[in-house]
Amino acid sequence: MTLAGIKALTFDVFGTVVDYRSAIIAEGQQINQAKGLDVDWGHFTDAWRGQYRPAMDKVMSGELPWTNIDGLHRMILDQLLIDFGIDVFTDEEKVHLNLVWHRLGPWPDAIEGLQRLRERFVVATLSNGNMALLTNMAKYSNIPWDCILSAELARRYKPDPQVYLMAAELLGLHPHEILMVAAHQSDLQAAQKVGFKAAFVLRPLEFGPDNFPDLTPDPAFEIVANDFIDLADQLLA
Repeated sequence: MTLAGIKALTFDVFGTVVDYRSAIIAEGQQINQAKGLDVDWGHFTDAWRGQYRPAMDKVMSGELPWTNIDGLHRMILDQLLIDFGIDVFTDEEKVHLNLVWHRLGPWPDAIEGLQRLRERFVVATLSNGNMALLTNMAKYSNIPWDCILSAELARRYKPDPQVYLMAAELLGLHPHEILMVAAHQSDLQAAQKVGFKAAFVLRPLEFGPDNFPDLTPDPAFEIVANDFIDLADQLLA
């Protein structure tokens, strides 16, 4: 299928645009120094992220009422603090730690790639992160979005098809005019089911240097790119 009619690119954010793992570990190491702790923040971060999908599934199944990602992250954090035996944080410090997800930095290629891509296309988030989180992250890291779209607007979580259809409606476009960009194949496959095109961006270090994801792409994806620079090279050629 041709990509000639693409007018907008929607981006998954966690792991695709930003390197959440390194950012959280870095803040955690500062906490260790300040509090005299010896927490393995790599393990902590992996556990925090590991409960992300199960928590969203509880919302989508009705086990939990609608709860945005900030709320789910805080529920997970409170349990992890118990599991890791950490009891040195004030309530204010817990709030600040939970908002580390608002302070994530981009992968080294992300800003340049997005700046190039937005010369021709609308570039927007399409993330399960809530609106405040995505807005604050963009402000913190100078991520040059044209538009911030969140699954929160549909009160559902990806891969629910309504999230992708909501994005197309709000952008005033047909699904086939949108290219979904993600480092996660299930996200792209769900987007393709409602008519989006798909660009798989390889992020081998998302889960750390010792835990490589399967990077064998689904042959149905229209684009496979090594990073955002490569993506821009392919789309702007």
